[in-house]
Amino acid sequence: MSDPRLIIALDYAQPQLALNLAAELDPNLCRLKVGKELFTRGGPHLVETLQQRGFDIFLDLKFHDIPNTVAKALAAAQDLGVWMVNVHALGGPRMLAAAREAITGPTKLIAVTILTSMGPDELQAIGLPLDAEENVLRLAGLAHEAGLDGVVCSAQEAPRLKETFGKGFQLVTPGIRPAWAAKGDQTRIMTPADALSAGADYLVVGRPITQASDPLAALQRIHAEIA
Repeated sequence: MSDPRLIIALDYAQPQLALNLAAELDPNLCRLKVGKELFTRGGPHLVETLQQRGFDIFLDLKFHDIPNTVAKALAAAQDLGVWMVNVHALGGPRMLAAAREAITGPTKLIAVTILTSMGPDELQAIGLPLDAEENVLRLAGLAHEAGLDGVVCSAQEAPRLKETFGKGFQLVTPGIRPAWAAKGDQTRIMTPADALSAGADYLVVGRPITQASDPLAALQRIHAEIA
């Protein structure tokens, strides 16, 4: 595949475990996501090593700070050569605009809207009284106005986001669980095939791959499920 739709979440505490998994996967079938814990432990060297093995990297650090600080962090991520990086849409319009200006190359810039682990009670507790979909739509609108490439969202919000912002606005969807996998701690989930049908562009998959006895076979099984 020239543009793999699956992004495997390397949610490991130790860099060597991430490297071990990468050795079992095919970069033609997936990309890899490096999050906060793994990047804090493995740093840029880990990202470079994974890239040298042929994988595109989604650097999932959800930058959320004053505009100048976020812009400088994104410039550093771009220099690292990552395929995709993200910020948090709750940073507001000025931060999102500064983030967009900081990315001058091919690195994709997307925004996090509402985490898929958050339910109505948690949203209300932090002062977001609307339901998840309305909050996602509002935050995605800020990202779209700032010129970002897309957003992280639940696949359940994908149809409305595509209708509102168009096919070019790319949707990255965590909370993806194959029909044969456990639900885990996500509250808004969807199968890979259903998520793509709903309008998702890229699917983030974690434990169904990382905890499989044969990760490559699990990856191939997801591709078969999509087909």
